[in-house]
Amino acid sequence: MCMIVGMIRIGSLILKSNLFLSPLAGYTNLPFRLTVREVGGLGLATTDLVNARSLLEKNSKALKLIESSPADRPLAVQLFGSVPEEMRDAAAYLETLGVASVDINMGCPVRKVCRVGGGSAMMTELSKTAALVKGMAEAVKIPVTAKMRLGWDEENITAPELARALQGAGAAAIFVHGRTREQGFSGTINLAGIGAVVEAIKDLPVIGNGDVTTPQAARLMMERTGCAGVSIGRGAFYNPWIFQHTLHYLSTGELLPEPSFEERVRVMRRHFNLMIEIFGEEHGCRMFRKVGPWYAKRFGPANEFNKQIVQLASRNQFDNVLADYQRWRQQFLDGEGRLKPKFQPAPLVASFMVEPSITQREHIPVPKGPVEVW
Repeated sequence: MCMIVGMIRIGSLILKSNLFLSPLAGYTNLPFRLTVREVGGLGLATTDLVNARSLLEKNSKALKLIESSPADRPLAVQLFGSVPEEMRDAAAYLETLGVASVDINMGCPVRKVCRVGGGSAMMTELSKTAALVKGMAEAVKIPVTAKMRLGWDEENITAPELARALQGAGAAAIFVHGRTREQGFSGTINLAGIGAVVEAIKDLPVIGNGDVTTPQAARLMMERTGCAGVSIGRGAFYNPWIFQHTLHYLSTGELLPEPSFEERVRVMRRHFNLMIEIFGEEHGCRMFRKVGPWYAKRFGPANEFNKQIVQLASRNQFDNVLADYQRWRQQFLDGEGRLKPKFQPAPLVASFMVEPSITQREHIPVPKGPVEVW
């Protein structure tokens, strides 16, 4: 039986899809958001997390993080910080820019975010955090949402209690990553933990997050937890088509075939061209060095591509790398131009799914980059 999907309301914001792009520091920039939007199926995209104080100071890096365009709508900006006045004023500033909603990071497990009272540290001081959210929600007309983890560690699962406090403070939705701060990005997603948040705040939409790498994983998370939608981060880098395919699957029960190699190359090239258009050739190429290998994860054998793409310095070099790789890849194809079975990538399987036909889940690494705020 397929799940019916459709519009979802986040406060005053009505979205056409209940599928969200999670913020990934250093990755969910404007070029990637535009790429995913063009593929289709996405309801709301969120920027990399932005330091509220830096934004108010008009720091050039902070302003670049929130860079957008008319095609990049609707857009949420994720803020982190622990000073109520700064978070309130940053939200008000974003509202003047036409941002659709403001998300508060309460889930980042990285030490330098927690050290200043942001990220997961906010889950340990419920009344203080609720007061901060109340100040933001009262200062703007756009929805204010919160992204949290299940708690600091297994002994401190505070998400249901915090969610109730935030509901009372005026939050419009809660995003929950199904791991604790202590787990980081390892271990299995706790669907029951997400479900407990859904039970705690039945009047607010709860969006589940964590290891959603396939349409089947998205449906299972919704069915098991009762969450109103799912937010996808790393899974979108392996598969920018995941939103389009998941929306189709939830609506019809039909799984669309994986994109062809040619379609993967087309979308990768589009992403690359947007990087150059928005960041300039030199900086765009340098940034794409960490993006290209994500696409290559689903190309089949790709070591020749990866060796060259991490040295990318120009548009012409990109064309040459791709042409060289396509020639090298021929040896792994059958007579009809498809990858021979033994060279095909293993299917992706979420940590919380057990599929007997798949003996080993392909590891989904946390991307590494110059901005290590996760």
